[in-house]
Amino acid sequence: MIKTIIKPILFISLLIGLGYSQFQNPVTVFAESENPVRPGEVAYIQIEANMDDEWHIYALENAGEGPVASRIKVDGDIVEKQGLIEHREPTEKYDEGFKVNTRFFNGTTVFRVPVKIKEDAPIGKTSLSVYMLYQVCNETLCYPPAEVNINASLIIDDGPVRKEYSEFVSARSVSSSSEINLDDAIAAGFWSFVLLSISMGFLALLTPCVFPMIPITVSFFTHQGELENQKPLNQALVYTLGIVATFSILGMILAITLGAAGANQLAANPWVNLFIGALFVYFALSLFGAYEIQLPQSLRQLSLAQEKRGGYIGTLFMAVTFTLTSFTCTVQFVGLLLVAASQGQWFWPLLGMIVFSTAFATPFFFLALFPQYLAKMPKSGGWLNSVKVVMGFLELAAAFKFFSNTDLVWGWGVFTFNSVLAIWTVIMFFTGLYLLGKIQLPHDSKLESLGVTRMMLSLFFLTFSLYMGTGLFGRPIHGMIYSYLPPKLEKDFSAIDKDNNVEKLIWYSDLEQAFTEAKLIEKPIFIDFTGYTCTNCRWMETNIFTLQKVEERFNEMILVHLYTDGGENHKEYLRYEIERFGTAALPYYVILSPHDEVLATFPGLTRDLNEFLDFIDKGLAG
Repeated sequence: MIKTIIKPILFISLLIGLGYSQFQNPVTVFAESENPVRPGEVAYIQIEANMDDEWHIYALENAGEGPVASRIKVDGDIVEKQGLIEHREPTEKYDEGFKVNTRFFNGTTVFRVPVKIKEDAPIGKTSLSVYMLYQVCNETLCYPPAEVNINASLIIDDGPVRKEYSEFVSARSVSSSSEINLDDAIAAGFWSFVLLSISMGFLALLTPCVFPMIPITVSFFTHQGELENQKPLNQALVYTLGIVATFSILGMILAITLGAAGANQLAANPWVNLFIGALFVYFALSLFGAYEIQLPQSLRQLSLAQEKRGGYIGTLFMAVTFTLTSFTCTVQFVGLLLVAASQGQWFWPLLGMIVFSTAFATPFFFLALFPQYLAKMPKSGGWLNSVKVVMGFLELAAAFKFFSNTDLVWGWGVFTFNSVLAIWTVIMFFTGLYLLGKIQLPHDSKLESLGVTRMMLSLFFLTFSLYMGTGLFGRPIHGMIYSYLPPKLEKDFSAIDKDNNVEKLIWYSDLEQAFTEAKLIEKPIFIDFTGYTCTNCRWMETNIFTLQKVEERFNEMILVHLYTDGGENHKEYLRYEIERFGTAALPYYVILSPHDEVLATFPGLTRDLNEFLDFIDKGLAG
């Protein structure tokens, strides 16, 4: 039966291949240079591909498993290297013949290819070799891949190199919420890739998931500074290098062994979150002065042994903890690196992870260094102990963030939005009372008088407690606080109240159901790839999704949340994000047409409302 089907297909394919030259080629290709250049400058070669309306050629990358992606190369004796190819956004559509999503160009398409001219290039008129490979198809027929070899004339003028024409201009801006094409970033060269990695590392510090590690870093290294024979600079260096090493090596190993989302899966694992939460509780209790009660004898002996060796094992352990907590908020750039690593690449993903994590960890070097010196200052005991206790309260509060992550995956229903908010309210209230001297712990000296700084801090914590307490009675909690709270697991997600006579936004949790509704009323689909443990996701939902301009546009779309770290079908949605969009980052936003065409994508967290609105408007216009 199979042979009966295959033979006619092979015969037809052979006839098409043999008769290809007898058909009129539906694609014509021209190439020309834009302007004269000088030796050492960048020349731009414009390649124009014209085709009939019903035909299309495939994009330069991500064309799909079936069709052949187009390739363009400009070469010659005077060419030093080729830069990023500029082109319009390709159309994305599911191809019934190939059974994959394809990206293609139709009509007239222009490719702009920058090439760096060698500094010893001869003056005068010359020509460059232009090579293009493409496969052209229509709805029913595909020709075999065709190769084009043509020349583009170029005039080289005499004169010194002009600085403004001597470097490649990146086709994409570097920002936390810009779409990044990893292939383009690599093609831009080693130093451009390194600068991009550094920029992404520093921008990641602005994400909410970083902040829980600030109090635990300060408190841990304050304790380290109180120990004898400790070298603050060495401790800070070990901590920073430990973060870089574990972030890079662990991320690569998990990507290779468990796939692109391996690091995210580990960080979102309920056992890992339970362990981190317990670790935070342990540190909090130790800062409160309860070490001898809470720490088992065997662990206490291990801790003392490590202190005699300089405590580096404990410092490295803290670096691993830092890495696990930060992986829960993977930014788009790291998501792309992990996808590339899972697909067999190693050099560029490893380089990107090392540079990214170095920039990411640099501020924590200073955060680890200064508390150790403060602890060694004369007469630092009293006020420093108060600082440690306040840090202990903050660590205790952070612990419930990780306990709630475990609850969300296992479905306990204990650490819910309201219960965690209530616990935090009480913790902040106790912190305020402690600063007022109303609570005394074992290592505290009696408070003779209340200083201005201590009074102001106590007022801050008491007011903060009152603010959070109002959230228990229905008042919306906005800003950063909401990002750390467990999500409200209702299908209706909106800050608009029905009392305002505005219909609540309906969020679907099933993609097929969303497509059914979209086709019925001909509306585009807004997909929110999110996670129960994703702090950045909560921030966007609270601070961007609830704004009036955003909600007005949401009313024109079918909305769907796809959780990739827990819940029903989460593995399927995670695989869908990676295979179709090439990233495992959270959050990640996509707008699809009712017929499954990609209209716009937006990676990650942004604090720029206009940038997010531009993305939505692009999707609505498509």
